[in-house]
Amino acid sequence: MRADLWRRRDVVAAGMAGAVGMALGGCGQADGTPFPGALLGPDMARGHAIRDGKLPKAVGPEERIPLVIAGGGVAGLAAGWRLAEAGFADFALFELEDVAGGNARGGANGVTAFPWGAHYLPIPNREARALIHMLRGFGMITGQDADGAPVYDPFQLCADLEERLLWRGKWQEGLVPTTGLSPQDAAQWRRFDAAMEAFRRAVGRDGRPAFTSPSALSSRDETYAALDRISFADWLKAEDYTAAPLLAHLRYCTRDDYGSEPGAVSAWAGIHYFAGRRGWAADGAGESELTWPEGNARLARLMAGRIGARLRPRHSVAHVARDGGDVLVDVFDHQAGAARRIRAQAVVLAMPDFVARHVAPGFAGTSRFSYAPWVVANVAVSRMPWGPGAGLAWDNVSSTSASLGYVVANHQTSSAADGPGVLTWYQALSQGDPVTLRKGLLARGLGEWQREIAADLLAMNPELEGRIERIDVWRWGHAMVRPTVGFRSDPARMAAQAMNGPVFRAHSDLSGLSLFEEAHYHGVLAAERALAHLGRGVESLL
Repeated sequence: MRADLWRRRDVVAAGMAGAVGMALGGCGQADGTPFPGALLGPDMARGHAIRDGKLPKAVGPEERIPLVIAGGGVAGLAAGWRLAEAGFADFALFELEDVAGGNARGGANGVTAFPWGAHYLPIPNREARALIHMLRGFGMITGQDADGAPVYDPFQLCADLEERLLWRGKWQEGLVPTTGLSPQDAAQWRRFDAAMEAFRRAVGRDGRPAFTSPSALSSRDETYAALDRISFADWLKAEDYTAAPLLAHLRYCTRDDYGSEPGAVSAWAGIHYFAGRRGWAADGAGESELTWPEGNARLARLMAGRIGARLRPRHSVAHVARDGGDVLVDVFDHQAGAARRIRAQAVVLAMPDFVARHVAPGFAGTSRFSYAPWVVANVAVSRMPWGPGAGLAWDNVSSTSASLGYVVANHQTSSAADGPGVLTWYQALSQGDPVTLRKGLLARGLGEWQREIAADLLAMNPELEGRIERIDVWRWGHAMVRPTVGFRSDPARMAAQAMNGPVFRAHSDLSGLSLFEEAHYHGVLAAERALAHLGRGVESLL
């Protein structure tokens, strides 16, 4: 791991050495917090300076760069990777943060790397051609079988045990309850599984899969399009799904992928969670996940490495406007404290809509999209948890917790089960208005979050009493776009998808699904369109 990619405030340099183990009710820190730790997150000061128009105006002569990528999240990195893959070098990628990656960022301590956001990538569908091409180039796909299915490096796949659920006081393998269901509940679950399998296999009258990922390749058949016009909760009610364990599991699923309650997302999105992925891989690995200690930050780092010096962090893109056939891009260099103007022939606007509408009002309309706030914590422990029943898994969820559980960051390493580690704890703030929830997120201090996180972990694993050594908390005010009812037919979203230059939009917002494969698809698509606009068309990887 290149140290320079992690040298910033979101890297917890202290590690575990010298940390003082303490229980929830321990003596606490001098600052009043119960544990050592830090309150972290995206650079709000820089972001708000863009929103409020507070950045200095560009002065001096214009700099000419043929193609500019504005934003270094997954979509922007994917666009830069595609340009580099095509052998095109006349571009620059500007990223506001010190480190690129968006919500696929990570950190590290003395024991392990860990994620600050997205922590895995499902095995891609056959349709995700560009993503498969990239994974092959990164050495994660090592060959193919006789039918052409990719062979994945087993060290990139999630190790056993993948998942476990704390159900009725005992840990069990998998996230679906296997005991204690009434005959009626079990029958409903079987009916739901059969319905999702039918959707998974369905093909629209246009010849496309009813649901797939990238979602842009899904069928536009009205049979399935109509599902975007009702909520997932209403669809479940109409289909007479009433079993409490099933509904609780489905609530976990929509909060896990969309940061939202079933009543806040469309039925199309709710069904896509189950029907949209058909991992294509040899050796029966299609249902597996690719994961690393730092999560999807591994992929972000590899894309950034492919872009090289053309990636310029600590640069805020303040304004984008058309000037004849060109595009003027005002950029502020936070390290130099200076603004400059760039004249480009094409721009890939790789930022979420809530930012793009301030940066490029001529190219980003006000959509109906809203964004889910999240909290992610990395918890250093002196010994890994265990508990009754199934042994420790990569992903650990409690049926009685309001959180989404925790991932073991060092699961993919050879760390001893009785040694130190890091638990990455996730919470989607989904109950209520996102704006109000976001304000509440930012109003709470580190100590309050630490107490809540520790209490939740101790409720799941009482044996962690006295073994929690540090809790660092990352606040995502706009973690992911919410696929609300009608998002697939939202005029602003459709207009952004159809943009044909000289500015091209690229973000998972264009899918309404904040998923790596969606952002990657839109980044590659925008890069290929920009190359065509410059007269440098290439054979599409899509």
